[in-house]
This record gives sequence, structure tokens and C-alpha cells, in this order.
Amino acid sequence: MSAGGGTKAILAALAANAGIAIAKFGGFLVTGSSSMLAESVHSVADTSNQGLLLLGQKTSQRKPTPEHPFGYGRDRYFYSFVVALMLFSLGAVFALYEGYHKVSHPEPLSSPMVAVVILVIAIALETYSFRTAIKESAAIKGGLSWWQFIRKAKTPELPVVLLEDAGALFGLVLALGGVGLSVLTGNPVWDGIGTMCIGVLLGVIAIVLIVETKSLLIGEGADRSVLDDIVSELQRERVDKVIHIRTQYLGPEELLIAAKIGIPGELSVTELAAEIDAAEARVRAKVPAARLIYLEPDLDRATEDTAASKNG
Repeated sequence: MSAGGGTKAILAALAANAGIAIAKFGGFLVTGSSSMLAESVHSVADTSNQGLLLLGQKTSQRKPTPEHPFGYGRDRYFYSFVVALMLFSLGAVFALYEGYHKVSHPEPLSSPMVAVVILVIAIALETYSFRTAIKESAAIKGGLSWWQFIRKAKTPELPVVLLEDAGALFGLVLALGGVGLSVLTGNPVWDGIGTMCIGVLLGVIAIVLIVETKSLLIGEGADRSVLDDIVSELQRERVDKVIHIRTQYLGPEELLIAAKIGIPGELSVTELAAEIDAAEARVRAKVPAARLIYLEPDLDRATEDTAASKNG
């Protein structure tokens, strides 16, 4: 996926959340519903989050500098981590506080049908945003399950948008349930309970995102299947074996590879340089994300020892 990967899903979520936030705040002012207020803050946080994801995509494309010789690809991981923190602080913590306040000091709702109409419209808009994110993600997730995709994706934006949209949809259903039960039972405490449930939901999603984006931010290596492809391409032609190898993603589409490879001792300097160039070309053709490759030639000591023992 390119640096702009997932942009369509981000823009769809940005437009949907901005419109929903305005509508929810209007509904809160009319009804006084804490669920509506919690969902309003949630939508404002989500709208800000989409802006941060777009900012991360933009800043990650800056050229390398002497201070950052490997570039700024990890900006996308950093801003995704900030998004997770905002979802937790602005979304989960506020909803839990507001819900507790409403349960402790319940207040009757005014014009609850206004809240119901707004929530139904918001569900429709969030469904559109969620479907867009699913469509964008399906094109790159391959045979992975959705949970595996969220756990293993090196492109942070789509998992973030997927979980945000899923949380928004479930949150709207919880808000609708809280308002509905308050109307049916005449007890406004249900509105506060619905708000607290929204807080718990957002907290769980935020923690998952924090854990996953932190792992990317501090540096993840290639998955086993990708690593096997790299080793397979290196161990061809006149490369005897890969003695050891290290990989790390510098950004979603930029993989650093450092390896020590066993080379026959009789090669000349010219032949050695040509063999290393050919090995790098094979890896890049198989794994396009392999932008930076550093190969250190060495003699395969194990092979030498085996040959010496046979001759002895």
C-alpha cells in the first residue's frame, strides 16, 4: 500500500464524523442526554483523529535528513499512537465520567425523539464509513482474518479506522438503547448506564490500538512468511547460506534488511560485488518494501569445518 493507502477510508470517516458530531451536539442541547453528549465528544475525537492520520501520511513523506537518515516513515505510527491515546482520553474517560455523573444525579430527558432520530441518522452515516474502511482493507488483508489483519498490518491507518468505526457503530447502538430504555421505563438512569457502556467500549478499543501501534512504533520485523521469502531469494546463485539476518520496518512500506551471507572464498572482489548486487535485486523483486538492504559477505565456517574434517 502506498503512503496514501487508506486515504479514501480516512476521508469518508472524517466527513461522516464531522457531520455526526454537529448533529449530536445539537441533539444534546435539545435533550440533555448524557449518551448524546458522550457520543458528541466521541465524534469530535474521531474527527480530530482522522485529521491526525492524514497529517501522519503527509509528514511521513518528508525526505531523509542528516538527523533522520532513514526518513520519517514512522510518523504514521506515531500519529496512530496519538490517535489511540486521544480515543482513550477524550472518548473513554469522558464517557465514563459523564455516565457516572448521570447515574449518580439522574435528570429527565427532554424531547428524546430528537435524540432517537439523530442517532438513527448517525448510524446510517457510520455504516457508510465502516463499509468504506472494510472495502479498502479487504483489498490488502489477503487470507488473514479481520483480527489477524488488525494485529499484523504494518499500515496503521486502516486498522485504526476499522476499530474506530466499529466502536462508533456499537457506541451509537448503546446510546440508542440508553435513550430508548430511559423513555420506556421513565428512568433516566438508563441513559447514564448507556453512557458508561460507551466508555468501556471505547476504552477496550483504545487499549488494543495503543498496544498494536506501540509495537509498530518501537520497531517490528518482517513476518515469518516475508522473512522466508527474503532468505529464499538470498540463498540462490552463489550464496551458500544466510548466516544470520535482522529486519525492521522503518515505515509501512520501508523494510530494512541486514544480513550476513556465506560466500565462496574463491570469488574475486568484482565477482563478490556483482553477487551482492544480484542478491539485493532478487530480494527487492520479491519484497518491494525492502528499500534498504545491507549484506555482509562472510565465509560459511560450518561448511569449511565440514570440508576440513572430511579431508582430514
